[in-house]
Amino acid sequence: MYQKILIALDMSDIAETVFNHGLSLAQQEQNPQLLLLHILSGEEENSPLPIPPDLKEMYPAAGNDLTLETWKEQWETFEQSGIKMLESYQNKAKETDIRTEFQQIYGNPGSRICKIANEWHADVIVIGHRGLSGLKEFFLGSVSNYVLHHAHCSVLIVQPN
Repeated sequence: MYQKILIALDMSDIAETVFNHGLSLAQQEQNPQLLLLHILSGEEENSPLPIPPDLKEMYPAAGNDLTLETWKEQWETFEQSGIKMLESYQNKAKETDIRTEFQQIYGNPGSRICKIANEWHADVIVIGHRGLSGLKEFFLGSVSNYVLHHAHCSVLIVQPN
């Protein structure tokens, strides 16, 4: 039923639960494939600022910590953390003999997840929900809500515990 399962991951507390749901789904299928996807975005909770700051001139009170060089270092650390997370989950999936690949790309999380799912011909997208509601969801948006309404395939939304 679900041969190609895309698991959309971020570096939040719910990521492991999302991965485990996707892996469990894959284990119920014959010859499944997993695509672990992490979108590098300034919208993610622990990411550096989304725009390289030249803030010394704009915000002198911020001090010297907000230089372009510091931002680059923070972003590289963020990227490497994403790769390590994906590799870790890929290794767990391979222990169960499930064909698994991963991608880490830049962009708007909702639209990129839908685009990659469509290009990869995913049968289902497994994605977490941060549990935002009200004004927070309005201002910060909801990636899972966007994916639910724009994906070409089924979407499994994993709620936080």
